[in-house]
Formats: sequence, structure tokens, C-alpha cells
Amino acid sequence: MHYISTRDPQRIPASFTDILLGGLAPDGGLYIPAAYPQVDSAQLEAWRELLHTDGYAAVAAEICALFIDDIPAADVAALTRRAYREPVFDTPDIAPVTELGGGFFLGHLSQGPTAAFKDMAMQLLGELFEYELGRRGENLNILGATSGDTGSSAEYAMRGRDNIRVFMLTPAGRMTPFQQAQMFGLEDPNIFNVALDGVFDDCQDVVKAVSSDAEFKANYRIGAVNSINWARLMAQVVYYFLTWLRATDGSRPAAEQRVSFAVPTGNFGNVCAGHISKQMGLPVDRLIVATNENDVLDEFFRTGNYRPRSAAETVATSSPSMDISRASNFERFVFDLVGRDAEKTADLFANQVKKGGFTVPADLLDAAVDTYGFFSASSHHADRLQTIKDISDAYGVVVDPHTADGIKAARAAQDAGVETPIICMETALPVKFAETIRDAVGRDPVVPERFAHIMEGGRYVTDMPNDAAAVKDFIMQSINDTEV
Repeated sequence: MHYISTRDPQRIPASFTDILLGGLAPDGGLYIPAAYPQVDSAQLEAWRELLHTDGYAAVAAEICALFIDDIPAADVAALTRRAYREPVFDTPDIAPVTELGGGFFLGHLSQGPTAAFKDMAMQLLGELFEYELGRRGENLNILGATSGDTGSSAEYAMRGRDNIRVFMLTPAGRMTPFQQAQMFGLEDPNIFNVALDGVFDDCQDVVKAVSSDAEFKANYRIGAVNSINWARLMAQVVYYFLTWLRATDGSRPAAEQRVSFAVPTGNFGNVCAGHISKQMGLPVDRLIVATNENDVLDEFFRTGNYRPRSAAETVATSSPSMDISRASNFERFVFDLVGRDAEKTADLFANQVKKGGFTVPADLLDAAVDTYGFFSASSHHADRLQTIKDISDAYGVVVDPHTADGIKAARAAQDAGVETPIICMETALPVKFAETIRDAVGRDPVVPERFAHIMEGGRYVTDMPNDAAAVKDFIMQSINDTEV
């Protein structure tokens, strides 16, 4: 399996393990498979049986092996077994699916150590990093940006691992108290939290600025855990196949058991994995993009206009992990949409976005909807409160605000004529957003035992200005002061 940059017209190939440790391509593009592996109905049914006999980790190993040819298959299987197991996840199913009714299913992706769907990919990423760094005898300094869940998932996946440091940038004051406690409460010497004066997009811009400095990146071994890292998306592809297997029964040919997925999204990583799954042959009808008040992506799929907002225009909402106006992974989809034209993609994202955005012609917008299956809708504060209450009253299930945005979009899709069953991808447990849950249902969310004391203890975080040079200085000093 070879990987190419979305901005490289020469299509210079790279290996999985090289891009695993590298993050962004040198030209600023994102790595993507030179061709997506294809999965047929026979393979899907074989995986259904494997899931029944050997569980989530075994199927994950086979799917990952489609993308990895420079790690022995037996080692990949060992890594997935370590990543997807109890007690790392609090259920042996890892990602169970429940049927709510009315054509809706809920894909439970928040059973990991930080109660967020990011654990589904990050736990495997931690295993892959430690494995490959050990083979090479190298260190890696991970630099990431988070609006809440990515950071805690990354830190819990990497804490205490050999040869790894984590530098995580967060938008100061933009996360819930629970999210802050998860991240800032860690005192592991290889974890460094930075509260940046800005919004998530500012944090992401700093990460890109640092990663684009080729000399600094090489000298200080800078890597990525944000979904700009292909391995994150690979691990997310896995649960699309697994949730489809659990929501279908195999009584009819796979092609006759199409489902749709409703996916809350800010950075377009989660739903991009759905797009890749569909391109691989998973029987997907619609990919339903759910946004909050920061509705850049919804606007694109309705109008063809991609208009990223400034930091000042990015609204702080009650689904804060989606308070993003520049979706990094959107470039991967657009690369496919424009026929994998790297020069066109580079112009759009390296030039046009800096000038305010771009508009795709009508035929490409039609392709996004009709060929690639995208549908979109937005949700606002009052919508998510009502959705949380509705789902609680109807099914006795309390969902978090981001998942509520997804369900709101799923309902909009049904109203627009989508008839296939819809799997709503859960993003987090409601305990992470207690204030919004209280507003919606009049009571506090259930606190899992493993989080009973999380609000206690100290906070370990460094406040910094929105300045890439200052962040570089902090990274250099921290590396000099610590051993891993």
C-alpha cells in the first residue's frame, strides 16, 4: 500500500510507517492511499463470522492489514488486541450498536478511557507509535490541537509510553470543566498541555505552522495525532465496518442492506472515514454531516461554497468539540471530488482558502450529493436541548450534545426522503457536558465510576499567546528538560 499527498502532482509514494510518524506531507498536503482497497460481499460476510467468533480486535486487524504492508500481519493483530480490549474499553463489544426505533440505531463509540469516540482511533495509534519507534530506536514529539476530546484521548493513549512526548494545544476557556480536568489533571512527565489564547482553529494553525517548518520538524522529531495523521482515519474506518455488521443481520446480500450514517463533525475526520469506507465498498447510502452553529460544512453541501470563518466569527457553543470553522480533513474528500487532481487541490487549500474560500461548480456539488452520498444539516442550542429531551423521553437514553446534533441531522435526512436505516455515531458520554444535560432533562448525567473523582486534584497546564514561535520555544525547552 502506497500513500500520496493531496497536493503532489508527481504522486511520490510513501509507506505507511513513514507517514505514521510524519503527519503532514512536506508540501502541506494530507496523505491518502494511492488507491482505496476494495471489499466485496464475501469479505463482509467473512468478517461478520469473525466478529462473532473472535471479536472487534480480530476484524480490526484484517481491515488495518489492507492499509499496512510494512508491518507483519501478526504484529498488526497483536497491536489491535492490545488496543481493543477490556479494561481499556468498558465493554467486550468495544463499539456496541443499539436500535432506538423509528429507523435509528446508535453506534456507541464512547466506551474508552476518556468517554469519547476519539479513543477508538487513539488507542491503536498509541500502540502503533510505540511499536514503530521501538523498531527504529527513535523518539517522537507529538504536537496536536484539540477542541476537547482529541487531546484527552491522545494523552491517555500516550501517557507513560516509551520514546514519546505529547504537546497538546487547547483554546483557553473553550472546553468544559470535565474536559479540562481530564487533560490538565495528568501529571505524567511526557505530557505537556498548552492553553493558547484563541479558538481551536488558531491552535490548529499553530500546529500546521510548526509542522510546515521542515527543519524544525526534522530536528525535533515532530509528529501528529490529529486526524491529519492517516492512521487515525484508518482506525476510524474500522468502526464503520463494525457498526454496519452489527446493525445488519446477513439475511440478505450485503448490497441490499445499505445503511446511512449520521456523523457530528467539526474537523471532517470522522465522516471522512465514512467516505473512505463507502469508497471501499461498504454498503452506505447517505453520509449525513451534522454541524452546530459553526456551519461551514453544512453551507458547502447545500450551496457548494466553502467559506471558512475567522476566529472572531467562530461561535462558542454547547457542542464545543465542533466549534471549528476550518476542517482539515475536508481536503481529503475534495481531493477525491476533483478527480484526485493534486494541482487543483493545492490551489484550493493553499491559495483560495487563504483568500476567503472557494466555490465548486454545480456538477461537483451534484457529485458530492448524488455520487458520494453526502447530506448535511445544522443544529443550534435549542435544537440539541430538545433532541436530548426527546431521545430521553422516547427511549430512556441520554445522549451528549454532539450526538444530539447528529440525531437532529438524521431526522432532517428522513424528512428529506432518506429511507435506509440510520446509524447515529455517538461522540461522547453525556457526563462530559453536565451543564447542557441538566438544561435539557433537568438532572445530572450518570457519572461512570471511573470518573467519580476526576474533578479533584491539580491542574498542569501552561498558558501561552497565539504565537507559533513561542510554541516552538516551549517545545525545545521541554525536550531539553525531560527524558522519555
